[in-house]
Amino acid sequence: MANYLDTRGVVADYDASDERLTLTLSSQGPHAIRDTLLQVLKLPAEKLRVTTPDVGGGFGTKLFPYREYALAAVASKQLQKPVTWIADRSDHFLGDMQGRDNVTTARLALDEKHRFLALDVDLVANMGAYLSQFAPLIPTLGAVLSPGVYDISTCHIRVRGVYTNTVPVDAYRGAGRPEAAYVIERLVDHAAREVGMTPDALRRRNFIKPSAMPYQSATGQNYDSGNFATHLKRAQELADWSGFAKRLRLSKKAGRLRGIGLSTYIEACGNAGSETATLKLESDGSATLLIGSQSTGQGHATAYAQLVAQHLSLPPERVSMVQGDTDRIATGLGTGGSSSIPCGGASLAGAAKKLAQNIKVLAGEALEAGADDLEIVNGTVRVTGTDRTISFAALAQRPDTGNRLTAMDAFTPPQATYPNGTHIAEVEIDPATGETRIVNYVVVDDFGATLNPLLLAGQVHGGTAQGIGQALMEHTVYDPASGQLMTASLMDYAVPKADEVPAITFETRNVPCRHNPLGVKGAGEAGAIGSCPAVMNAIVDALWRARRISHLDMPATPHRVWTAINIATGQEPG
Repeated sequence: MANYLDTRGVVADYDASDERLTLTLSSQGPHAIRDTLLQVLKLPAEKLRVTTPDVGGGFGTKLFPYREYALAAVASKQLQKPVTWIADRSDHFLGDMQGRDNVTTARLALDEKHRFLALDVDLVANMGAYLSQFAPLIPTLGAVLSPGVYDISTCHIRVRGVYTNTVPVDAYRGAGRPEAAYVIERLVDHAAREVGMTPDALRRRNFIKPSAMPYQSATGQNYDSGNFATHLKRAQELADWSGFAKRLRLSKKAGRLRGIGLSTYIEACGNAGSETATLKLESDGSATLLIGSQSTGQGHATAYAQLVAQHLSLPPERVSMVQGDTDRIATGLGTGGSSSIPCGGASLAGAAKKLAQNIKVLAGEALEAGADDLEIVNGTVRVTGTDRTISFAALAQRPDTGNRLTAMDAFTPPQATYPNGTHIAEVEIDPATGETRIVNYVVVDDFGATLNPLLLAGQVHGGTAQGIGQALMEHTVYDPASGQLMTASLMDYAVPKADEVPAITFETRNVPCRHNPLGVKGAGEAGAIGSCPAVMNAIVDALWRARRISHLDMPATPHRVWTAINIATGQEPG
């Protein structure tokens, strides 16, 4: 379950004077929802406005046009009054899209030198009781990334969707890529034990080499750049991989099991489509950005202001952002697939460059100088090497600006970007209770380029926390006899608390994306992709060292771990 900070809600307001509906709702972008509701409500586009203000988390689940939005619209029109609906947490559990419900069987073939030859994946994905918006795409999208970061020449992948009694299963942070990374990274660890190699050595032997880039995988993915061995090596240094044996001895003396695990992941993102960015110089010399992405806590206003500052030399407080309004913004992708910066940011950079050039031309007319002889400095334009300047505000108030105070750009990504990285988790397990504690966590990622280190770290930390929750405790349970959802509240469904998520050491080893104007690769989902296999590999490593347990399914709850330990030691669990 997504469990974002604020649940979904909608305010529907029908204006009888112009027969027009306004819906204010919590979403990841109003345009796609509006376009669907136009069909449901049988309205022309000019009769429906959809807005989204501040949103506390989306994670894929707020992309969709849920039933309550249309029902509130109908109710408002019939009652001739505004109608408000807000989900409580149980509404969320019972009615919102869920994620990650796959049952996968995978096999890996190796030659006598332990090089990977072929991968076979049989994936069965729960669709729920009825089909949701992206539901069949999610496991398919993940399946094409099944080879991961490895040079595997032959893949056979079967994906089947099945209908069940659950609510629809659809996009949740990572949307298929965490599932794919989990399968291949758990499989590689298992293979390492089978052939008698360390998990890091087997990975290094089979990584796609930087010299092979651009590399087309057996499933048709075009990896443009990456150096997987570099961030693996750095992650091992930060995690003190070589000192694990000493820490293992100390844990044994304390009567605890200890394990260390890693995952080296890759994902495809940043190609949701063309996002139009419009940048306008205001009469007071500030700038206004209109863009169709939707911030749900990622800090778009800060990141976008940085991009404007790079070209217009304006402080961030002089840049305002408009998102989430179908009246003010003609089109919008919303936010999903880690595309806001790779698509929206690239479009904004293009618009900022155009506006900067327009400003120089206008200033050249005012200062009687050539545009090439001018420089933009702190909201002014100056003739290089002189004290002759004109402010943005003065330029904006000139009568002959025409349409040159506004610039627009829409970058269309030619293909996906491929963020990648290494997660390392170290755990201690209490064999008497099965409780697992993460004692160290390291992430080294390749995001192509870093725009804002603090925002980037926040994205990685948040995604990692969600992955840790999935690995250790999060579990949506339906009664097998009645089909009743048994985990319909936060009293029954566990999410990680602050003391269950360790301090995370995070660095980047960036290799710029070759086809994105900013060199970025997208980062919003990465933490949720690398974390699950790293944590589970660490847990299985601990169980294997102590009890020769080679597999455990998520979530590794204390009861599940305790049961596995007792069965392995010949004790029947009570």
